[in-house]
Amino acid sequence: MHLPKPLQSLKDSFESLPGIGPKTAERLTFHLLRVPQERLDTFADSVSALKQTKICKICKNVGEDEICEVCADPKRDKEKICVVESPLDVLALEKSGYNGLYHVLHGAINPIAGIGPEELFIEDLLSRIKKWGSTLSGTTPYELDKLEIILATNPDLEGEATAMYIKNKLEKCGSTLIRISRIGRGLPTGGDLEYADETTLKRAMEGRTSA
Repeated sequence: MHLPKPLQSLKDSFESLPGIGPKTAERLTFHLLRVPQERLDTFADSVSALKQTKICKICKNVGEDEICEVCADPKRDKEKICVVESPLDVLALEKSGYNGLYHVLHGAINPIAGIGPEELFIEDLLSRIKKWGSTLSGTTPYELDKLEIILATNPDLEGEATAMYIKNKLEKCGSTLIRISRIGRGLPTGGDLEYADETTLKRAMEGRTSA
């Protein structure tokens, strides 16, 4: 039995999304078939409105204006920039209480997938840091806190390669006003030692703090 074309088209659209398999796509399609037209119209309008979002000119996060609400907030700590792979990472870190700024790369270096540094917003980050440094020239007295660049890319092969690439680029700048850090990696809260893998345990030991 073949699905009617409208249903098949919607099913194919759902199936093209990450994490959505054929069965889930079918369930979502037939669920929407039972939804009242008013709710269906609202859903369709929400999907259409996605393209009205903008990429922030400063941090490259997704927002409603050319300058996102984080960059526009005067209460944010301007001397911390957390470098992440995607806007979803920003949402996660906001829940942690982090109060600095961000820079979204929109991906990670992955030569196998054809993603090099040029496809990411790395040069924009470097330009942003240089601009920050230029605003300090001639400042007296020279008692200034360092700009901390927090590399918060994912702890996988691509994320590590991206963090290392950015770290090398920043070190070549030779600025004494930049401090580079990497997010801690180790055991999750509530995790058991016996189930942790060797790499996770090693990183947990390396990232230990005072009790």
